[in-house]
Amino acid sequence: MRVLVVEDEPRLRHNLAKILREEGYAVDEAADGDEGYFKAEAYDYSVIVLDVMLPIMDGWQLLEKLRQTKTTPVLMLTARDAFADRVKGLDSGADDYLVKPFDLAELLARIRAIIRRAAGQAQPVILLGDVCVDTRAREVRRGEEPVSLTAREYAIVEYLSLNEGKVVSRTELYDHLFDDTDDSMSNLLDVHIGNIRKKLGKTFISTRRGLGYCIKREALT
Repeated sequence: MRVLVVEDEPRLRHNLAKILREEGYAVDEAADGDEGYFKAEAYDYSVIVLDVMLPIMDGWQLLEKLRQTKTTPVLMLTARDAFADRVKGLDSGADDYLVKPFDLAELLARIRAIIRRAAGQAQPVILLGDVCVDTRAREVRRGEEPVSLTAREYAIVEYLSLNEGKVVSRTELYDHLFDDTDDSMSNLLDVHIGNIRKKLGKTFISTRRGLGYCIKREALT
């Protein structure tokens, strides 16, 4: 999953990006509202982590402007703890709200929940034939056996599982799983898909030639 962190405090922004990358997310960063809005418009993120107090364009303005064109899930961060500010954030189109200082485990849990809700997946565990995708633990099991996946392989499995039954184009996968430092013209995606099939079976991910990739529950039972 690809996350945009919009935060003007350099240390916090870099720490958040580092932790999210360690969790397997592709992460882009923006230091002000103007840069954040440009990236939010240019790419399809799974979640935007948006600070309220930003230079050039504050978080409220960015969110209001973004909601005119996109429904990308937004988690707002703020040092303000006033009830009115929380209400304003949610009524302005934010999907969740976290007050600084916050616990990192809670931030990660809220991001996972936002991603599930956006995909219409209420439960953290997705069953696909004999494969179990646990989005809370970020683990995959086949039967009772855990399957060792790299962070990027897991991200591909999770994204296709959350979109079960839908054909996901290569462009969409790149937009959601690779950040702006990755080479979109490389064969990285093909290599990862091939490795996943070796570990979870050749039929786990089907290729729709010229269209993309798909996981279909009924094809795995």
